[in-house]
Amino acid sequence: MIEFIFMLTRNDQTVSDAHQVYDTLRDTGLRYVGFKDIGLPPSELRQLAATMRADGREVFLEVVSERAEDELRSVEAALDIGVDWLMGGTHADEALAILDQVGPPGTPGRPKYCPFPGRVIDHPSILEGSIEEISQSAHDLTARPGVDGLDLLAYRWHGDVPSLVRSVVDSATGPIIAAGSVDSAERIEALAKAGAWAFTIGGAIFDRRLPAGDTVREQVECALAMSAAAGGREVVADGA
Repeated sequence: MIEFIFMLTRNDQTVSDAHQVYDTLRDTGLRYVGFKDIGLPPSELRQLAATMRADGREVFLEVVSERAEDELRSVEAALDIGVDWLMGGTHADEALAILDQVGPPGTPGRPKYCPFPGRVIDHPSILEGSIEEISQSAHDLTARPGVDGLDLLAYRWHGDVPSLVRSVVDSATGPIIAAGSVDSAERIEALAKAGAWAFTIGGAIFDRRLPAGDTVREQVECALAMSAAAGGREVVADGA
């Protein structure tokens, strides 16, 4: 099984009615919910995160700001908002310096940190580079103390995505989260077989692209079912 993280986001920003949408999902089997650093002010995200955590869920914030100063401001906001996971961003050393002010990894109030490997550009974000370059970036990032895993824009990259994910999983340590453009059972299954720990879906649910009803709740429940049905990692025989 691969984990499903529902992002209250569309077009790489948090939806304006995130609170109302979340209220329709509070009694579902969701374990992981998140939002982006763009779209709602930190004060509203703080309230939303508090509600999610009170419901027993883990909260994710994904940083997609392009400018370094905005990214680092979002890292500081993540500490104030009170999230469990901080995803994305491309300035790992500077972000770690901010997180280290809270204390070492595992300190209460310090989120798990999963930055982007590879060259990430534009908004919505896309991933550039060869499999070898991205995998080396993944290795180097997770070798840094305080980097807990990676936020891999697998389907925002042009190429053999399952091969990319397998290579990153083999090169890095910690959980690999596949984010962006996951919109079918086939893609979820491919990510699971390649060894990804989790995947995110946001826009595909708000655009009703999954094979379910028109409500967000029906779309989320469909994604949960797809996650439960997805197989484990593909085993490649020696010499294959």
